[in-house]
Amino acid sequence: MRIKPLLIASAAVVLALPAIAQQAASPQATPATTRPPDQAATADNSTQTESAAEGGADETAVEEVSNANLVQPSPAVEYPGWARRDPWKVGAIRPSDAGLGDDAWGTTSGTYLTTLMRRMHTPLASRWLHIALRDALLARLHAPSDVHPVDWTAERAWLLLRMGEADAARMLVAGVDTDRFTPKMVQVAVQSALANADAPALCPLEDGIKQYDSNVLALVRAMCASLAGEPDNASAMIDQARRYGRIGGVDLSLAEKVVGAGGNGGRSATIEWDPVDSLTAWRFGLATGTGMVIPDRLINASSLQLRAFEARAPLLTPQQRLPSAQIAAGLGVFSSQTMVDLYSAIYDTTDPGDLPDSDAWQLRQAFVGKDQDTRLAAIRKLLGIGRDNLSKEAARALVARAATLVEPDSKLAKDAPDLISAMLAGGYDQAAARWIAAVTRMDEADNDRCWAMLALSAPNFADIGTSRITSFIGRDNSRDHVRSALLVAGLAGLGRISADAANSLNRKYNLGLGHVTSWTRAVDAAARRGDTGTILVLAGTGFQTPYLDQVPPSHLYHVIAALDRENLNFTARMIAAEALSRT
Repeated sequence: MRIKPLLIASAAVVLALPAIAQQAASPQATPATTRPPDQAATADNSTQTESAAEGGADETAVEEVSNANLVQPSPAVEYPGWARRDPWKVGAIRPSDAGLGDDAWGTTSGTYLTTLMRRMHTPLASRWLHIALRDALLARLHAPSDVHPVDWTAERAWLLLRMGEADAARMLVAGVDTDRFTPKMVQVAVQSALANADAPALCPLEDGIKQYDSNVLALVRAMCASLAGEPDNASAMIDQARRYGRIGGVDLSLAEKVVGAGGNGGRSATIEWDPVDSLTAWRFGLATGTGMVIPDRLINASSLQLRAFEARAPLLTPQQRLPSAQIAAGLGVFSSQTMVDLYSAIYDTTDPGDLPDSDAWQLRQAFVGKDQDTRLAAIRKLLGIGRDNLSKEAARALVARAATLVEPDSKLAKDAPDLISAMLAGGYDQAAARWIAAVTRMDEADNDRCWAMLALSAPNFADIGTSRITSFIGRDNSRDHVRSALLVAGLAGLGRISADAANSLNRKYNLGLGHVTSWTRAVDAAARRGDTGTILVLAGTGFQTPYLDQVPPSHLYHVIAALDRENLNFTARMIAAEALSRT
């Protein structure tokens, strides 16, 4: 079998080991097919039986049959029967926790889903869709019947890595027994170890890495020897790699630093970042895993996914992780509560004299300020942190809980849109719905945005007449009335306006809701079958753009309608409202 490159290349994120970083493998390329464990064993037994039946003319056939009957030596490490995990059903959360049924993939072809996942470009336009897709990929669902189960888990973990979800990917990789790893799973497990800055996680993969690159293997063995308490052997391996290996520069120095950190040999390494012009997974994983702070010029130029990896790096301080954490929160990797926890840790480690000038102090004031004016002032300052699409959404998520403590008041018309957006970024739909009465008392020019978000997000909303929508459209000054198109798409998908009303508005204002493609037909078909997981994967392929206002309104409509039909009403409402919040 032809050996595939160890590392999967992706245009979205630089993930490569140094020795083969220039060997770009197409993410669409189909890895070598591997039979499921049970099928492989059956096929091998069948071949041996056929050889025995044929008998005689060739003595080598007799020798092969005789050798096949010999007792095979036991492997060095055996899994007890009770400890074996089912490779067909790997996941870290219950399907019900993700709002899914036990058969969320339904009858959809696993090969088809694999192709969609492998070709999906990230990040996705919607933070809430990112969260829903992550949970679906993490769910403990039975793999489709037409794929190798371990390769299927590897594909899910690889997509999670491209989404910036290092922890989630690691949980999937850890759910498969290592003696069942396929070449594809080895590839993804290496990437997961580096994304999590977890050099020890490379050690169980030595046999798999051996098939791909002996130069990388030499460095991995040296690091693992040091981590196992064999510093002398590790130092000798590093010296040999320095003399004879093809990997040098910062990549070798980083491996040497891991060796020095893991053993008692007193070995140290100086890392020279000046000649380095880009980050790879190898460089990120080993540097961050030893507590190094990578220069800003390299981090700032790296992919959004790698920034999300840095946001949860355990050896960096909360303050060091903060800039990347804001990106992670904007993507959907970090939750509102995670951001509050991070700022709380920063508050605890900040000098008391510096606290009044810190954002951590402002967050405290947003929660426990002496009066509502003080809390509102703090929320305004925190919302001003965001300067781009992702950091603005991260700031909303940060203050989401604090925003729920503000009493609804029509006099707060200028603050209301940001407060409602913040609450919805944290999923506080019922708290946001408390603003409905106050919004109705505002001037129409002030309440349009608030009304639109609440009409889409509130668990229950009064019937919406076309005259109110028409008024909204008349005052909409967005490009090509994109906000109006997204509003009508969301309302129609949620069933909050009739199909006739949606069609009438679509024709009158040319909103583009009726556009039909093979993708819209696929989403509708998955909804009819009840294949909720398939809907979310298809939704990801339909939201492959950095900005929600670039998502075709017809895509939003079909996704919202499909999710709402499959009892994922909360997710549908949050995605629809997010579209109005972020455009």
